[in-house]
Amino acid sequence: MVKNISKHDAHRDESGAATRFAELGGIFLADVGDLSSRIASVRALVFDWDGVFNLGVKTQGAGSSFSEADSMGTNMLRYGLWRRDGLLPVAAIITGADNPTAEGFAKREHFQAVFRGIANKRMAIEKLCNLHGLEQSQVACVFDDINDLGMAAECGARFLVRRAASPLLQDFAARNDLCDYITAAEGDRFAVRECTELMLGLMVAFDEVVRSRSAYDDDYRKYFSARQAIETEHIAETVV
Repeated sequence: MVKNISKHDAHRDESGAATRFAELGGIFLADVGDLSSRIASVRALVFDWDGVFNLGVKTQGAGSSFSEADSMGTNMLRYGLWRRDGLLPVAAIITGADNPTAEGFAKREHFQAVFRGIANKRMAIEKLCNLHGLEQSQVACVFDDINDLGMAAECGARFLVRRAASPLLQDFAARNDLCDYITAAEGDRFAVRECTELMLGLMVAFDEVVRSRSAYDDDYRKYFSARQAIETEHIAETVV
């Protein structure tokens, strides 16, 4: 049911990013030009946690993990959007579990919000947009499973983290227009980094973001100062 990048799409791949990620094994379900146009409107980034930053494996009394490679990816994408728009994008984690690691990550990275214990993630998207004056089409989300599909249906750009054991879920998302891209990597292999680099690539912003961050120049310091001033809001299901 899923398809890979077409020759027509490749001609519209201004930065070469889509072709590069297709070669990696990523699958584009949306026209590359259309996806790039929708990313141009993105003002908010939403991430599921379990299965996205990790494989979602847990043991009694222990939470799930994240990687610094994925952390760097979220920061660089936020910086790229800040450079493009002149203001910080909204960043949030929406998780169905009470996960101290997710909450700690959101606080450390100064995301605007972490939604925890959320059974209906569609409602969380609505609340996030209402809080920050956003249209749902301005939200990009990274997700991995069935309980995320309602959220994906509301967002303007949707990235599904691959799980080799879930081919029928991938087919369902494709048939029902709930996904624009399926990652080459699974959750424990830096899928978040893949999605963030892809978005920066389609924005034709990757090189300038990397040069600025590696130089730790004035623009990056201004962004980082603004980012660090954000206090993360913790929102529970009862509030949503």
